[in-house]
Formats: sequence, structure tokens, C-alpha cells
Amino acid sequence: MGGLWSYFRGLLGAREMRILILGLDGAGKTTILYRLQVGEVVTTIPTIGFNVEQVQYKNLKFQVWDLGGQTSIRPYWRCYYSNTDAIIYVVDSADKERIGISKEELFHMLREDELTDAILVVLANKQDMAGCMTVAEVHQALGLEALKNRTFQIFKTSATKGEGLDQAMDWLANALQNKK
Repeated sequence: MGGLWSYFRGLLGAREMRILILGLDGAGKTTILYRLQVGEVVTTIPTIGFNVEQVQYKNLKFQVWDLGGQTSIRPYWRCYYSNTDAIIYVVDSADKERIGISKEELFHMLREDELTDAILVVLANKQDMAGCMTVAEVHQALGLEALKNRTFQIFKTSATKGEGLDQAMDWLANALQNKK
């Protein structure tokens, strides 16, 4: 019986899940994408448009869409919302001046009907930088306590050092498997 269960679990886990990586420009989205895919820091340039990569994490396959975060590109995020299983929202914890804009973009996006059931992972990135906001400060500044009807979690990360990404992906993988 156990062999049959693991066979079906393997089949369920083989479905490719659609994940969007969103956040303001310079937050570390592309660095996170390639850290997840190849396990190391890749030199990046600002994303104009998007990057899409397949990422295998444990027994889950993710199709990960990294969308540019510049002001002129953000209105086009909505073109990618349909069939999204999860959102990884990346915040530059050292960018205190734009945390309000980051909050506005997050809540504007979460109001979209196509994302009603999407699981949310917030990455308080750049925690290795001096003077950055703590995870609690990012949580408060983003107003995450207002998210009553959404599965979400916030994580302390440093994309360049690879810190916190495994914990975030473990949580996301479990949340996605429990959602089925």
C-alpha cells in the first residue's frame, strides 16, 4: 500500500505549479530566482519584461515567472496573474523610503480576482545589509496583519548569501501540497 501511495504522491507532485516573483525593482527577485534554480548567485541586470525558469524543489516542479519591478512595468504584472498558484513577493528590507510603495503594489495586486487563492510568501530580503528593517518592521510596514483570508508567511532572507530561502521554499512547498 505504501508503494502505491508514494506513486500517486509522486504524480501529484509532478504537476508544474505557477509562481510569480514580484516586488519593486532592485529588491532581489532575479537573484532569488537563479539562486533557487542553480544554487548560486548569478550576476544580474535590471529585468525589462520577465524571466521564466523551471525550478525543481523537492518533489515539486515550479514554473517561476520573475517580472520586472520598474514603475513602468508594474501595470503589466496583471497580464501574468491567471492560473497562479503562489506569489513570492520580495521586499528590499534596506529600502525604507520605498516600503510604502511596496505596500501599495502588494495590496493592489492582492485585490485581483485571479489571485484570490494564490498563496503568498513575503521575503524580507537583504537582511545582511546594515540598517535594514527587521522582519517584524517589514511585516508592520506592509500591513500584513490585514491579510485575514489568505495563506501567507514572511521570511527573513539574504539572496546573495542564500539565507532563509530554503525555509521559505519548504513552507511554500508544504502550503501548496496542503492546498490540493
